[in-house]
Amino acid sequence: MDAPEVFHAGELRAQEMAGVREKMQRIGGAFIRDYMPDQHREFFPLLPMLLLGGRDDAGQVWATTVWGEPGFVQSPDPVTLRVAARTAVGDPLRLHEGMQIGALGLQFETRRRNRANGVVSRCDDGGVTLAVRQSFGNCPKYIQTRDMFAASDDTPGTVSSGAGAPPPAAQALIAGSDTFFIASAAAHGADVSHRGGLPGFVEMEDDGSLCWPDFQGNNFFNTIGNLLADARAGLLFIGFESGDLLHLSGRAAPRVEADGRRMLRFVPEKWIWRPAAMPWRWRLREVSPHLAPAQ
Repeated sequence: MDAPEVFHAGELRAQEMAGVREKMQRIGGAFIRDYMPDQHREFFPLLPMLLLGGRDDAGQVWATTVWGEPGFVQSPDPVTLRVAARTAVGDPLRLHEGMQIGALGLQFETRRRNRANGVVSRCDDGGVTLAVRQSFGNCPKYIQTRDMFAASDDTPGTVSSGAGAPPPAAQALIAGSDTFFIASAAAHGADVSHRGGLPGFVEMEDDGSLCWPDFQGNNFFNTIGNLLADARAGLLFIGFESGDLLHLSGRAAPRVEADGRRMLRFVPEKWIWRPAAMPWRWRLREVSPHLAPAQ
């Protein structure tokens, strides 16, 4: 399959800027499929959480998550994911039929992750069905391993929202995070991706914008490619030991520093803070060996 059928114009531009377009032209179609292979179909039912990205009715992009007991996500056929969950009260994304969605399954215990992007084909009281249009695995390089446990008290706190700077507890979550998720979207559809680093790798600038290094990954440039086509983006920070969720929506753009590092800068426009929203918790087991400081 030729790359133009796999990557859109923004992704091709990002690959060109990074000097990898010719390489991805050769191999892109071998990794990005329009169906889920069996190993992906067998992977999603193992998960207690599914990451999602998409646009709300106003066109803003958000990243979020739904959860359930393992098995709440099933694949009845190679182009379908059935999710026995709906987004909760206070979530910025209200799923509806025809909505473009990026889905990411991530197993923290093994650093394994797979993408399944597509369109919501059905919503009902039992959950949603996703018609998968893109399926591919992702590099596990910057994922920290974590062990999951159930919260002793899974009563969610009061949801708050606003513009400008989020509350101090949310800012502290950003400052201490080693992981977050970024949603982006372009004409072809939506996407959500993992970002990992050592605590403090996301810097909050004086004007409230966030900046972080864009580490080398699989060279698909799904996120940066989307942002070159449409700068709207959404971030999700998870308090793994508290269950807190922070959603941010705004605009992001890549930039290259004087020393050659590629960075992403995000300017938030709206925030939603959901204390203790998740029933699951995770304890850090091991920092990614690609991130651990040299001894």
